[in-house]
Amino acid sequence: MLFLGIDLGSSSIKLSVFNAVTGQIACSLTVPENEMAINAPYFGWAEQEPEKWWEYIKDGIKALPAKGVDVKAIKGIGIAYQMHGLVLTDENLNPVRPSIIWCDSRAAETGDAIYQQMGTEACQQTLLGSPGNFTAAKLKWVKDNEPDTYARARYMMLPGDYIAAMLTGRAQTTASGLSEAALWNFKEARPATEVLDAMQITHDFIPEVVPTFGHQAVISTAIAAELGLAEGTEVTYRAGDQPNNALSLSVLNPGEIATTAGTSAVIYSVTQANAFDADNRVNTFLHVNNTPEQHSNGVLLCINGSGILYQWLRKTLSLGSSAPISYELLNAEAAKAEPGSKGLRFYPFGNGVERIFGNKPAFSGIQNLNFNIHQSPELVRAACEGIVFAMNYGFDIMKDINAGGTLVKAGNANLFLSPVFREIFVNTTQTTLELYNTGGAEGAARGAAYGFGYFKTAQEAFANLERLQTITPTPELTKLYAEIYQNWKNNL
Repeated sequence: MLFLGIDLGSSSIKLSVFNAVTGQIACSLTVPENEMAINAPYFGWAEQEPEKWWEYIKDGIKALPAKGVDVKAIKGIGIAYQMHGLVLTDENLNPVRPSIIWCDSRAAETGDAIYQQMGTEACQQTLLGSPGNFTAAKLKWVKDNEPDTYARARYMMLPGDYIAAMLTGRAQTTASGLSEAALWNFKEARPATEVLDAMQITHDFIPEVVPTFGHQAVISTAIAAELGLAEGTEVTYRAGDQPNNALSLSVLNPGEIATTAGTSAVIYSVTQANAFDADNRVNTFLHVNNTPEQHSNGVLLCINGSGILYQWLRKTLSLGSSAPISYELLNAEAAKAEPGSKGLRFYPFGNGVERIFGNKPAFSGIQNLNFNIHQSPELVRAACEGIVFAMNYGFDIMKDINAGGTLVKAGNANLFLSPVFREIFVNTTQTTLELYNTGGAEGAARGAAYGFGYFKTAQEAFANLERLQTITPTPELTKLYAEIYQNWKNNL
């Protein structure tokens, strides 16, 4: 009983195969070999080719037999994907333009115009926020600016919906997906067709809505043959990457919190309330385990420039070398500097508009740089401190709407691999951090097993998660980081 998890990111795509009988991961791999490019033909734009995602995923599945995986034993497939992207296809499921991905800023003004047109209070009561820079606003931008492309479009899909459509030949989405697209009416638990009406877009752009977990669709015969899968293999789970990250950590109950610091940095808190921030600095979406009988939302804080800042530092300090320095070396450099980085402050913005600033363009900055006393250790540590401080700035907003907490779970990956980053995080946020040996692709694979029906509950699917470490704040460092954070915040 094998289940395949696909985690479609903006830098890479990870695949994991989960053996539900043993409760272990049989295989994991990453495609492509090099980080995927993000095309930015104009300032504030960010696009990727959906067809390339699909080719890479096929390459990954075709590589599994060489890793010892009997792909014909795969019963279900789970898909996690970069949130808020727009994939527009024709009636034959062919993309009519590149995907406008999550960090693309072009539709921010469009979303705000819809927000004002519909009425801010009505939007907050219905959508728990603004259409902002989310998928619906991107669809309206295409309608307004690319009428010929829009005329050829039949379906609006999120990135994971497109991958599922390539596997099955069916255009589908989920209620959770619609909520992240700003197309879900939380008040009446239905697609927010009033947003489409305000944009003068027909309702049939929304494809068939299927449950997040369950027998969504069968892999097409042709694709099963091409990839070596058994006929009858199904897609049984799909979710955006941040709700899926929470699922991967078994964060399912009110008050539980997940975090991640990959390309972007996220804190994600589960609540039963229809909580929202009046200034739309944090956002609320349906959590993966939401049902008509048991309401469940996820309040999400996102900082666009976190791991991508670390990636930028790596490339910059490598001076274009064909053998760039490692992230492990960056982490070691950060450990050489003292807390506070000798007064050097890093503001980790510069990857599109930032939600915590009301979807305004934000730029990164360095303050107090002294050429005589600041070296690479202070630069790297200041970057880590700036990322955590930006996260904490948003975490304070979450606390204001009762979506805070004192225990946070994270996968042992990306920036959380850094002991320095973990130290800064727990002492700045004043939370206990639990690190787990898991990731998005593993979560998607376990989610697929639950969606298939192998496990009776989602909790059961994650019962044997391996907790690697628990890190708690210390009074001395908490006091120190509170002062450093306040200085950073005062100069924001």
